Amino acid sequence: MFETDKEVLQWYENQPRALTKDFVNEIPWSEIKDHSLKPQFVPVLLYMRDVEYFTDMYYRELLRTPTGRDPVIRRFMDRWSVEELHHANLLNRFLNEAGFPTDERWQDEVMRKIPWHYKVQAYLLDVLVKPFGRHFHAAHMVWGAINEITTLQGYRRLAALSGHPVLRQLLSGIVQEEAVHSSFYWNLARVKLNQAKFSQDLARFIVGRYWGPVGQGPKTEGEMHYVVRTLFWGTTGLEQFNCKVANRIARLPGFEGFTALSEKIAPIVQG
Repeated sequence: MFETDKEVLQWYENQPRALTKDFVNEIPWSEIKDHSLKPQFVPVLLYMRDVEYFTDMYYRELLRTPTGRDPVIRRFMDRWSVEELHHANLLNRFLNEAGFPTDERWQDEVMRKIPWHYKVQAYLLDVLVKPFGRHFHAAHMVWGAINEITTLQGYRRLAALSGHPVLRQLLSGIVQEEAVHSSFYWNLARVKLNQAKFSQDLARFIVGRYWGPVGQGPKTEGEMHYVVRTLFWGTTGLEQFNCKVANRIARLPGFEGFTALSEKIAPIVQG
């Protein structure tokens, strides 16, 4: 267990990238079309691509919050944003190679579709959290940990369910990097939560009241529901979500017995 935020950052910066140039070049891109991709997974890949691309927007939103002034978190985010954008471009390349061509300016189209009310809410959030100062860091890190761990498990589920060997190879690299991201968030959340009881109470309230599956807001609720149901449908999917995501968050200081994540996911996957 790390005791300080600097120890967490040092560990993170010592982790090599999985998606190196050699790794990407070894992917048999020309063989993608030789294996069928079930149509139900195309919207999932598009959603994942778009959410990865939203990282640049999330990064700019971060800089307007107290968290953006934390030097350790800022250094992490500088690298994190680059890696997530790389994931988006690789997923887009896969879709094109698989026979689902995307527009050359797909990034502009993705940003254009973001609802105006999300942008308004993002600016209002900046104003609301400023009075909490450093106490907001813990909430931000817990939120990030949930989203990164959920994304990580989503990629693993997609690799297993799709049955596409090249997609599985690509996702293995993305999963490795998402695992590093989620570990940073979780460990830094633990450090920040341990600094003050108020930070624990604030984080638990914010996450319990406002958290939604990653992508909700910039993407529509219908799109989010489709992805969650496709990857975590039924009792088995919910059990895996609880085991891999909810239970890990419940191990953080101040989150003992926290059930809000399961309560939000259950109606989607069992409805």
